[in-house]
Amino acid sequence: MCKNYRILIYTMNKKKLLEKAAPYYEEDQLLELDHAIDFATKFHKGQKRKSGDPYISHPLAVADSLIQWGMDIDSVLAGVLHDTVEDTEATLDQIEALFGHDVAFLVDGVTKVSQARAGMKDLADYLPQTKDNLSKLLIAVGQDVRVIIIKLADRLHNLSTLQHMPVDKQVKIARESLEVFAPMADRLGMGRVRLQIEELAFSYLDPKEYHKLGNLMKKRLGKSTRKLGIVRAEVVKELEKHNIKAEINGRVKSLYSLHKKLKKVDGNIDDIYDLMALRVIVETKEDCYRVLGLLHSMYQPMISRIKDYIAIPKPNGYQSLHTTVITPSKQIVEFQIRTYFMHEYAERGLAAGFHYHEQKSSKDYIKKRKGATLPSHLQWITQLQDIAIRLRNNEDISKEQLNIDVFGDRIFVYSPKGDIYNLPEGALPLDFAYTVHSDIAKHAYSFRVNGNIHPFDKPLSNGDVVEVVTRKLSTPKQAWLDMVTTTHAKHKLRMQLKQLGVIETITGAANIIRQKTIRKKDKS
Repeated sequence: MCKNYRILIYTMNKKKLLEKAAPYYEEDQLLELDHAIDFATKFHKGQKRKSGDPYISHPLAVADSLIQWGMDIDSVLAGVLHDTVEDTEATLDQIEALFGHDVAFLVDGVTKVSQARAGMKDLADYLPQTKDNLSKLLIAVGQDVRVIIIKLADRLHNLSTLQHMPVDKQVKIARESLEVFAPMADRLGMGRVRLQIEELAFSYLDPKEYHKLGNLMKKRLGKSTRKLGIVRAEVVKELEKHNIKAEINGRVKSLYSLHKKLKKVDGNIDDIYDLMALRVIVETKEDCYRVLGLLHSMYQPMISRIKDYIAIPKPNGYQSLHTTVITPSKQIVEFQIRTYFMHEYAERGLAAGFHYHEQKSSKDYIKKRKGATLPSHLQWITQLQDIAIRLRNNEDISKEQLNIDVFGDRIFVYSPKGDIYNLPEGALPLDFAYTVHSDIAKHAYSFRVNGNIHPFDKPLSNGDVVEVVTRKLSTPKQAWLDMVTTTHAKHKLRMQLKQLGVIETITGAANIIRQKTIRKKDKS
C-alpha cells in the first residue's frame, strides 16, 4: 500500500470519527479527540491487525462505539488510546501530561483488565490466573465502571473481526466473551451490547447450531410477520382512539436467547411464545399501564406471563411491562411496554447516563467517592472493592466464589422499611443480614420473608421482603458457614467465629485427628 494512499485512508477515518463526535461534544473536546487520534496513530505506526488493516483502525472503531453509546469525552479519548501503553512505547505519564489524570486512569484500568486475562491456561479456565492482577482489575472497575464499558467496546470490535484469527483463538475469545463480557454488559443494563456479544460468540462456539437456528427462525418469522402486522394495526388504531401517542415496532428473539430457551422446553419451539414481540414505546409511566389495560381489553391475557418490571425493576435496572395475549385468531403475541427513557436504558444501560452535558454528575454518580451513593442496581460495583482487598490479603477465594460475586446473576431484596439490597442469585437469608450489618447478622435468630417464617438454607427470590428477627443471646454458629454464599458474608462470619473461639477450636481438633492419622500410617 503506497504512503499517499495510507495517509488518505487515515485522514478519511479520522474525519469520519470527528464528524460523528461533533454533535455531542464541545469544540475544545473535539480538539482533544483530534490530538488523541494523532497521538495513537503515531505510536501504532507500522503495526497491523491480523486482517492486514492498520492497527489504528481498531482504537478508532472502539471510540466510534463509545460515541454511539453516548459516553463522555474522557471515555472516548481513552478508547482511542487504550492500547498505546500495552502495545507501544507510549507511557501513562505522557498520556496524563497530554490528556489529564482521568484519561490516564481509564487507559491504565483497561490495560489492567487485559493483563489480568493474560496467562489463561485452557478454555474452561477463563478467570484471571494471577490474584494480584485480578485485584487490580476489580479495583479499577470498582473505582470507575467506565473501564469495563471501554473494554466492552474493545471486545465487541475484536469479535466482529474474529474471522481473521486462528480457530483455537476464535473459540477461546468467543467463550470468554460469552462467559465474562456478556454477563458484564447485562449487569450494566447494556442489553443491545449483550445481545451483539452473545450472537457473535455463539456463531463461533457452535456454528452448526447457530445456522440451524437461523434457518428455523426465518421459516417461523415468514409465517408470523404478516399476522403480527395485523395485530400491530389493530393496536395502533385502539391507541389513537384513546389519544395515546406511541411508537410500535417489532422485536425478534436473538439466536442465542432462542438456544438457551430451547434447552428449558426440551427443544420444542412451539412452547416459545416470544420469537417475535411487539414493543410499545410511550411518553409516560402512566401511559404504560393504560396501554396494558387496553391490550387486555382487546385480547385474552395469559395471566402467568404478565410481568411488571416497572414496579419491580430487574437487578440491572431494566424497566418494562411484559404481557402475552391470545388474539381471536388464536395467535399468541408478546408485548413489551415502556417509556422512551426506559427504552433508552434497556438498549444502552449505564452508558446512557454519560451524555456530554452530564459529565460532572455522571462522574460523581459512578465513581466511588466519599459520600457518593450508587443506586441499588449498581451496588455490585462497590462490592468489587471488597473482593479486591481480600485477594490482596491472600485470602482464598475460589473460582466458583468469584463466579457468584462477580459474574453471577443478581436479585433485589427489600428490608421491611423498603431499603433495596442487591445480592447474587441464590443468596441466602444470612447473606442479606450480613449485607445490612454484621452486628444484626451476628444475633440473627430467625427470618421472615414476605411475612412468613423462612429457613436459613432456602434461597431468596427477586422482590422478597426480608426481616431479620434478632435475639441478644443468639450468636454465630459454625454451621452457618454452609448457609452463606457471598465473600462479604463469609468473611464477616469467619471473623465473628474466630472472636468466639469456634474456628480455632475446630481447627485444633482437626489437627489432632490429622496427626493421629499420620502416626498410624507411619506405624503400619
